[in-house]
Amino acid sequence: MNAVTPNTGLNERLNKLRAAVLGANDGIVSTAAVVVGVAGATSDARAIAASGLASLVGGAVSMALGEYVSVSSQRDMERAYIAKERQLHQDDPNGEFDHLVRGYMRDGLSRPTALRVAREMTATNPLRAHLKMHYGIDQDDIVSPWTAAAASFLSFFVGALVPLAAVLSPPAQWRVPLTFVVTLAALALTGHVSARIGGASPGRAVLRLVLGGAIGLAVTFGAGWVFGATVG
Repeated sequence: MNAVTPNTGLNERLNKLRAAVLGANDGIVSTAAVVVGVAGATSDARAIAASGLASLVGGAVSMALGEYVSVSSQRDMERAYIAKERQLHQDDPNGEFDHLVRGYMRDGLSRPTALRVAREMTATNPLRAHLKMHYGIDQDDIVSPWTAAAASFLSFFVGALVPLAAVLSPPAQWRVPLTFVVTLAALALTGHVSARIGGASPGRAVLRLVLGGAIGLAVTFGAGWVFGATVG
């Protein structure tokens, strides 16, 4: 029996892509909210830059750690399923074969067809057939928490650079408007990409992200402006 080791199969590629899209989206939104809020309170470029950099670094680390923990839990669960099915097959291979046949029958196959499919599927690797039937996983395509964490960290970092660069580049009077425009455009792009990955409607995903981002930025700017006016 082949050892269970992570590889770069379809599941692993999708895992990294998902982490990257979510990381970029969170980097854009969280950093934009911070710098716009601070820009509402003060025009001091150093204060805005410091808050943006803190949000970028802290958010990227936090995102990577969260992704690592989440994917590690998923990987541990998948490995537990693999160990369970391997033990069941060793203890009662005939019973497991019958279980597989019943699973195919529940999917709509007749018993003769289910028997034929089960024999063919278990001819070379019975464990793989059981894992796909019962859990929808592949023993040779276990997700890696390290690659997910790295993808999340890098994408958050890059995404956070977008609003940070936008708020620091122009003169003070253009900082907030330009950050709004750049941030919403970046959110529209990530919304389109995530929708295409998931097979959903890009229009609705983009609209949700852009509206949510606009509301979030408006609220944080307003809070910063009120705080700045009160302190000032």
